[in-house]
Amino acid sequence: MAGIKIIKQNADRETYEALAEICPFDAFSYENDVLEVTAACKMCKMCLKNGPKGVLILEEAEKVAIDKSLYKGITVYVDHIEGKIHPVTLELIGKARELAKVTNHPVYALFMGTNITKQAKKLLTYGVDKVFVYDKPELKHFVIEPYANVFEDFIEKIKPSAILVGATNVGRSLAPRVAARYRTGLTADCTILDMKENTDLIQIRPAYGGNIMAQIVTENTRPQFCTVRYKVFTAPEPMLNPVGVVEIMEIGAKKLISSIEVIEVIKKEKGIDLSDAETIVAVGRGVKCQKDLEMIHDFAEKIGAIVACTRPGIEAGWFDAKLQIGLSGRTVKPKLIIALGISGAVQFTAGMQNSEYIIAINSDPKAPIFNVAHCGMVGDLYEILPELLELIKDQDTSEVPEINEAPERMAV
Repeated sequence: MAGIKIIKQNADRETYEALAEICPFDAFSYENDVLEVTAACKMCKMCLKNGPKGVLILEEAEKVAIDKSLYKGITVYVDHIEGKIHPVTLELIGKARELAKVTNHPVYALFMGTNITKQAKKLLTYGVDKVFVYDKPELKHFVIEPYANVFEDFIEKIKPSAILVGATNVGRSLAPRVAARYRTGLTADCTILDMKENTDLIQIRPAYGGNIMAQIVTENTRPQFCTVRYKVFTAPEPMLNPVGVVEIMEIGAKKLISSIEVIEVIKKEKGIDLSDAETIVAVGRGVKCQKDLEMIHDFAEKIGAIVACTRPGIEAGWFDAKLQIGLSGRTVKPKLIIALGISGAVQFTAGMQNSEYIIAINSDPKAPIFNVAHCGMVGDLYEILPELLELIKDQDTSEVPEINEAPERMAV
């Protein structure tokens, strides 16, 4: 494993004080006249670049060469409930097709469950070259042990190069479990995916609270894993004459045995699903108090929108957590989103920047939200919103007009 080694005979308290001043993670300790690197080290290497000479050495991990030619194909894990396929699966299929063009690899789908073979044919219409189906009674309910065993069986037999998994409750449980078995990389909540010609998957996601976009590549292991949230990519249009095939897979009965038994499944009452909303009114710090939300809800009702918020709305107790947009909330892709009093920090914009049409209202002309908005209005929302309500007062706004093509973004 890579790490920073200390030449202890060259280290003293003066050295420690110099390193402590440089290290942004407070990763050095000095006790009993011994300098140590603690677990807080993030391998930023600032101490190696700027620290005292002759004290620290970087020990590189031995890289294990892997024959990447043995792994072929981009696989999408099919997330479903009782055969009803989650839309994130279709979005990932569309992205997998784009990535596969770079390496001329096939696109696979891994489908596991009970009585799902007929549904597998639907996936072919979205451009999947081959759907691998594990249709077993033991897979009726999601139980981590047999599902992970099936995933492992698939990898051993097919050897895919990259695997895309939806960042659902199931995907977030299953993907890391399988990735750990292969000691391979897994990048969670990717927002951008690209592919190198050597089959390395470029995985990009916000890091450090959204302050940077981290580019992650799994160079030395296969398969490569990543999870992606719903509404990040676009699902392809169905094909009239699909050419892919469905292959029924077999697995040993012992691998389907679990110490966990599902006694009963209690379905939750379906509430508001912000990810599926076509029109959203989002509010931020510009809203002064909870009472002012009455005006905003009135406006949203008139245009057929759902009211959502940024993180401060949750912290103030004004909204349910399911109505938060952003890195720590939901990713949305509505036809129209109106941002009221939202500055546009990356934590928020990462969750809504793919919306078809973005209207922003903010009193600060330099607010970052105008960098992603298609239409911006500089002004006080308490002055603008009443005027908008007056304009639509006598109009029929039960249906929001369809926006066929969003214009280029502009800040006003």
